[in-house]
Amino acid sequence: MTAPLPADLFGYVDLLAPEEQRILSRVRSFAEEQIAPVADACWDRAEFPHELIPGFAELDVVGLAREWPDRPAYSRLLTSFVSMELSRVDPSMATFFGVHAGLALTSIDLCGSQEQKDRWLPAMRRMEKIGAFALSEPHGGSDVAGGLETTARREDDEWVLDGAKRWIGNGTFADLVIVWARDVADDSVKGFVVEKGMPGFTATKMEGKLALRTVQNADLTFDGVRVPEANRLPGAQTFADTNRVLRVTRGGVAWNAVGAMAGVFELARDYAVERVQFGQPIASYQLVQDHLVSILGAVVASLGMAVKVAQMQDDGTFRDEQAALAKRQATLMLRDAVARAREVFGGNGILLENKVGRFFNDAEALYSYEGTKEINTLVVGRAVTGIGAFVGRKPAKH
Repeated sequence: MTAPLPADLFGYVDLLAPEEQRILSRVRSFAEEQIAPVADACWDRAEFPHELIPGFAELDVVGLAREWPDRPAYSRLLTSFVSMELSRVDPSMATFFGVHAGLALTSIDLCGSQEQKDRWLPAMRRMEKIGAFALSEPHGGSDVAGGLETTARREDDEWVLDGAKRWIGNGTFADLVIVWARDVADDSVKGFVVEKGMPGFTATKMEGKLALRTVQNADLTFDGVRVPEANRLPGAQTFADTNRVLRVTRGGVAWNAVGAMAGVFELARDYAVERVQFGQPIASYQLVQDHLVSILGAVVASLGMAVKVAQMQDDGTFRDEQAALAKRQATLMLRDAVARAREVFGGNGILLENKVGRFFNDAEALYSYEGTKEINTLVVGRAVTGIGAFVGRKPAKH
């Protein structure tokens, strides 16, 4: 059985079935024994530890929520706890995994033909082919539903892609990139699988990031890239299909936030017990205990919300506004939690060797991606009032 994390005060992990807990234990061991020793150095150099991928693959945790010929489908709750365990050690590696096993694999699984699933998904499960998801553009973030600048033009049995994408995680080394583009013929959004090495496709690493530095975000350019019709996802015909993928994955960012909070709680608690000032551990001071308990409360509150989202995904009652609220609240509380943890460390908190500064920076990325606070606020606000408040929003193109 998997022991609850120190921050899982209510023991939510006990909701997992015994076999699921055994899988989670393997993930926890891998994160602590393989990822943790290299996390700081990789973050500092903004380099990805490709040498960890074979060990990652051996865990066999890609696509846990879908049924495979040799493996049953596990609960969405398990896949969520996997994200939490990875984020607790390194949010960058959790993001890498979420892009590959979440956004990219889910796009093919939900929108691909059976032939495409047979062609790509087994290799993605074994992590022999790494996926990326290309939706955001240099001039389009929250408003991409209103129209993509990247275009697709049909020529016989090929599609010609032109345009650019930005902030694409795993983009520098991904073998398969899910590209969302606007069909110039009918102005609708369609999905394509662009394979590494296709002529006209270029990926350039984004430099100077202050958060999730290990994640290899890229600027992608498509200059007359010819994609065969066999690489067009037939189930991706409008932005509503894109949103089907996002709906499945958005709740995952809440779990990333919970994991990061759980990580800084452990760091701050251990430091407070060991650090002596004025002749006694700083954990003996009331103001320090207030910081620790405030972080703990944020973890437990966010975890309860995230657990319920995963359970509703499993039973089919899940709605967009529920994921939006979970993501909004969890990342808001994450910002406060990492600030409190950094304060417990004092000046030592800005040293990378103490790790809390890495989480402090990474929290800013989690706060912003997969829907900003403002956008998620409006999603929830529309659901509870029946009135959309998206001022200035262009009509969606389908």
